[in-house]
Amino acid sequence: MRRDLPEAGWQKSSYSPDNGGQCVERQTTSEGLVAAGDSKNRSLGAHAFTAEIWQEFITAVAKGTL
Repeated sequence: MRRDLPEAGWQKSSYSPDNGGQCVERQTTSEGLVAAGDSKNRSLGAHAFTAEIWQEFITAVAKGTL
C-alpha cells in the first residue's frame, strides 16, 4: 500500500554524514509504522516496518551482526 508521507516529517540518522543528502531517513506513519527511505531519491518511496522490527534492525546494525 502506498502512503503519501509528509516532506517535513523525515528525520536523518545521526550517523549519516552531511554529504549532500545521501543518507537514509525515517519517519513514523499515521499507522505507527516506521518508514525508511533514500533521501536522494524519495520518488522511490519508502519501506515501512513495525516499530519492533525496526528496532531489531537498528540493534543488529549497531552490533555489526547484519
